[in-house]
Amino acid sequence: MTYEGNGDAGESVPPRRRIPHYHGDSVRVIFVISAILTIVAQSTGAELPLTTMGAVISATVLVVAAGVTNPAQFLIHWINAIIAMMGTLLFGTTAVDHYRAGTSIVDPSFLYVEALALLSLLALYFTTRTIRGIHMRRRT
Repeated sequence: MTYEGNGDAGESVPPRRRIPHYHGDSVRVIFVISAILTIVAQSTGAELPLTTMGAVISATVLVVAAGVTNPAQFLIHWINAIIAMMGTLLFGTTAVDHYRAGTSIVDPSFLYVEALALLSLLALYFTTRTIRGIHMRRRT
C-alpha cells in the first residue's frame, strides 16, 4: 500500500479516496462556521431566537456533530439532517418574521439570523445528498 506524506519523517497518511455523493466534509465546515457565527452573534447582542445558554449549547452541539461526522457511520448523517432541519426552521422563520416586521435588511440581528438560516439550509441540502448517496451505494 502506498502512502502519501513525508517518508523521511516516518509518518504516513493513507491516500484520500473520493466517495461518491459524500458531502460530510462540507457539512462539517458549515456546522463549525454556524457555531462560530452563533457565538459571535450572541456576544454582540444580536436578537437570536435563543437564550445565551441556548446559543452556547447549540454551538457546542454543532461542533460535536461536525467532529464526529464521517463516511463510515450512517446514523450521524441522519442526526446532522435533524440538526440542520431544526436550524433551518428556527432561523428561517425568525428571519422571515424579522423581515415582515419591517426590520432593515442591514440590521445586524437580521443579517446574523439570515446567515444562520442559509447556512442551515445548505447543511440540510448536503446532508440529504449524503444520505441519498449512502442509500444508493447500499442498493448496488
